[in-house]
Amino acid sequence: MLAAKTLPLSSPITKVSNFPDSSLIFPKSVPAIKANRNILSNPFQASCLKTSLESVVAPDIQSFPAATRVKILSEALPFIQKFRGKTIVVKYGGAAMKSEALQASVIADLVLLSCVGMRIVFVHGGGPEINQWLGKLGIKPNFLNGLRVTDASTMEIVSMVLVGKVNKHLVSLINKAGATAVGLSGIDGHLLTARPSPNSELGFVGDIASVDPSVLRPLIDNYHIPVIASVAADKTGQSYNINADTAAGELAAALGAEKLILLTDVAGILEDRNDPGSLVKQIDIKGVKKMTDDGKVAGGMIPKVNCCVRSLAQGVRTASIIDGRLQHSLLLEILTDEGAGTMITG
Repeated sequence: MLAAKTLPLSSPITKVSNFPDSSLIFPKSVPAIKANRNILSNPFQASCLKTSLESVVAPDIQSFPAATRVKILSEALPFIQKFRGKTIVVKYGGAAMKSEALQASVIADLVLLSCVGMRIVFVHGGGPEINQWLGKLGIKPNFLNGLRVTDASTMEIVSMVLVGKVNKHLVSLINKAGATAVGLSGIDGHLLTARPSPNSELGFVGDIASVDPSVLRPLIDNYHIPVIASVAADKTGQSYNINADTAAGELAAALGAEKLILLTDVAGILEDRNDPGSLVKQIDIKGVKKMTDDGKVAGGMIPKVNCCVRSLAQGVRTASIIDGRLQHSLLLEILTDEGAGTMITG
């Protein structure tokens, strides 16, 4: 989402309710993009665009006249130009991870954004999958203040599930959709160095001591998509479970990202927590801190807001908390003025 009223658009791309499935739709034909050689100067982008576009097109798109389909795509051009070459860090979790349909939507969005020149970094957790495997092994999940208590046996499962299963599954899906993904964890290339959480009751739950993004730069410079599991090790090699929101925020800061996007199971930040229609579309750091002090930001939203504020303080341009339950929420957030949640600015 651009700053409010920066580029007001009147076409259907910003009024998603005009479409039968209330999701963002892109046409199969792409003359508007082909006409601008600067956008698709990279051979990878040209080769994967057709695949990614077809994966986000609704089955009834042919009912729209060709001119309408081209107009829809062409009106995304200002947004593509604004974010082309910029780094966007996306944290993936919640409903978008549990639903196959939403997962397919997120993957298609990532590939499309990469194909039109955005440098995507994809960070994931995997709480539901971890719980499932702990149950299979007869280990009961234990949480303290919303954070997983991670003893040695649980840490072993966390590493196996996040790094060995969830990460490689996501890499496979992105590759199948037409992009090139590379699976990593915070341990690889000293990407994230962990330190123990001050709360010893949490066990092997860690904070991030430092970030070294060197291993990521050649990947994103070549429009590969790093897929990063939120597991890191300390200087002794001990593995720690890292909160995925925190990992995404620190990576965004280290990379000098244009945007940090957190996919969540809520509409965004609400003025009234009991009123889903009270969504705050855009707010600055001062405003969101006041909402927190007033008790309007509470519960699980507090660490997400803190993560966004910390990343903004370290140079990230904008941070958004968006509704991952919406089909193509990433495209709505990046390629329209409407957005898909709350954007926080510095």
